[in-house]
Formats: sequence, C-alpha cells, structure tokens
Amino acid sequence: MKVTCLQENLQRALAQASRAVATKTALPVLSNVLLVAENGQLRIAATDLHIGITTRIPAAIEEEGRITVDARLLAEFVNTLPNEQVELATTASRSMLNVTCGRTSASINGIDAEDFPVMPTLNEDAVVIEIDPAYFREIVAQVELAAATDDSRPVLAGVLTRIEGSKITLAAADGFRLAVREGELPAPGPERLEAIVPARAYRELSRIVSDAHEPVKLSITPTQSQLVAQVGQTDFLSSLIEGNFPDFRQIVPREFKMRVEVDREQLAAAVRRASFFARDNNDVIRLAFKPGEEEFDLGTLEVTANAAERGNSQSVIDASVTGEGFQVAFNARYLSDVLGVLRQSKIVFGLNGPNQAGVLKPSGDDLYSHVIMPMVIGAN
Repeated sequence: MKVTCLQENLQRALAQASRAVATKTALPVLSNVLLVAENGQLRIAATDLHIGITTRIPAAIEEEGRITVDARLLAEFVNTLPNEQVELATTASRSMLNVTCGRTSASINGIDAEDFPVMPTLNEDAVVIEIDPAYFREIVAQVELAAATDDSRPVLAGVLTRIEGSKITLAAADGFRLAVREGELPAPGPERLEAIVPARAYRELSRIVSDAHEPVKLSITPTQSQLVAQVGQTDFLSSLIEGNFPDFRQIVPREFKMRVEVDREQLAAAVRRASFFARDNNDVIRLAFKPGEEEFDLGTLEVTANAAERGNSQSVIDASVTGEGFQVAFNARYLSDVLGVLRQSKIVFGLNGPNQAGVLKPSGDDLYSHVIMPMVIGAN
C-alpha cells in the first residue's frame, strides 16, 4: 500500500473511526484501525464488535493495499503533523506502516488486515429509512437519556425503535423514568419494523451526523441482528439488543388530577440551584405546587432542597396550576436531564399525587412524554 492524503482529512477520519475502537480487549486487532487504499479513496474502519465505524477520505493511491495499526498511536502521531500531505506506505512484508509528512516520519507495527472483522455495509436491496440529521439528533437526545447505564437488564440499556409506515417511535426506560418520542419520516418506511438499539450506539451515531447535511440512511441487516447507518462517506454499524421491551403505553398516565404549566428556563434554573444542595441528599428536590387564590390567578411552583450538612435552597416561580396543589419529590438529575433536551419555552406537568409518577411534556406538544417516578420524601 502506498497512498497520499491531506493531514486534516486523515486526522478527522481517525478521530471519527477511533470512537469504535475497543479499549479493553483480548483481541489485539480490535485496538487497531483498518486502513484500506482502493478505488481512489482511503477507507478507515474500527470496531469493538458492538459498534463499528467506517469512513472514507479522498486520496492519491500509488499502490492499493490494506493494514491495521494501533489506533491511538496513529491518531496521536497524525494529530501533531502540519496540515500538509501525508504519505502512508506499508513495508514489503506488509507488517509495518511508514507515515511520512515533510521531514517527519514514523514506522508503526501492524497486524495483518485479514484478522480484522468483516463489517457489513448498507445493502442496495435493503429497506432503507431516510431521516434528516438534525431531526434525528433531536429525537434521539430526547429519548436516550432515559436508558439504563448498566446491563443488568439489557433491553433497558437500549432504545426501542419502531417504524410503522411514515411514523417513527423511540422509547427508553431505566425503571425510574421513561421517555417516548413520536415523529414523522419524510417518506414511508416498511409497514412495521421494530428493533432495540443500544443507547450508546445512538449517541455515537448522533455525534457522527452532527455536522451532516445529507439524510441519514438507516437499515436492518437481513439477519435482524444489526443496525446499519450511512451518512455521507461514513458507515455506522451496531449490534441490536435481543429481548422484549416493556409496553410503554401502559406506563404513561393518560389522566391527571393536577396540570401545571411553567416556564422551562425558569424551572431549569431553579432545579439547578436546588441540585447543589440535593447532591448531599440523594439528589432529592421537592416541588410544591400551589394554585392561584382566584380562578384566573397564576399559581406558584416552589423548588426546594435540604442538606443537613450544608443548608437549604428555595426558589419560587409563577406557574399555571389547575387542580388541588400538593408536594412531590423528584430526582434533580432526572429533571435537569429532560429540561436540558427540550427547546419549547413552556412545559407541562401532569400529576396524580405525591407518590405517583409524574409526566412532563412540552406545552402544546403530545409527541413527547417523559415519565418520572417520585422519590420518598424524608423527614429532612
């Protein structure tokens, strides 16, 4: 292999692919990136057997070939080079990669590319769903935050993805909260497709499409075991999670004894202030809802937190409270998470009592629901 490319392009591609490199593995080749020079492009790929990323950059190819080398070492070295032409060449034995840029060079030991796992790509005959990258990032961000961070129940570490014609539904839950987002695709997909995608995979894919302008193409492999995505010159692969996702529609309350509409930014600021004290008390904050004294008067929402060793915090903000007021306790981090991914100016709480789950939605928008379980209010 002998290929020349621009340092800036190589650096960016290595940074992107390296997000899929295995950090702890018994297979040395999974700590490497695969470099393939062919068809006027340099293809760079990495995988940890759970997710895989392949990206392509333009290159002048003198000799086609392939090799795998230590991902971290190559990326760190390339990062220090000036933005000039970089030459990558393998030795006659194809066991070493020589990297040259101006008067700087390095030789990096490699592993035969034949040992690198085969990574599926988007099949021309596959059913492909297209979605705007900005819209994709928005709906994923609103849901993946509710997925479990451990694998004790694997399905809860994933995001249920359901396609029914032109309708897409994403849902995630960790046992303490549930997020559901419905949306519309620009063109109808299959009659019904359902998969559980690891939340981590969706987070990584969201980063990849962050500056993309062309649609994100999504497909499921014929074996129904992997998600394949393509955006521009980058392919993304993720294993799917087997199992049955909970019936989230049975979890979301439909009727409420109290409805509260409040300014999102004011509430987010109040929750953040309270969280400074709540972190020493299991992240417990209290929300006390009080209706207005007259029928059309605004009510109030008081956000408080207490810490025996540090003190306490109180913030009172105006709110439209319908129904009898009461006090409920929530996890401050859970509230901050959901308030941080919404963009609407007003949000609505639906509540049925201090010991029942609360539902948070953007005002005037029924496409998103976030259910949060209450916390036990202690004596302090």
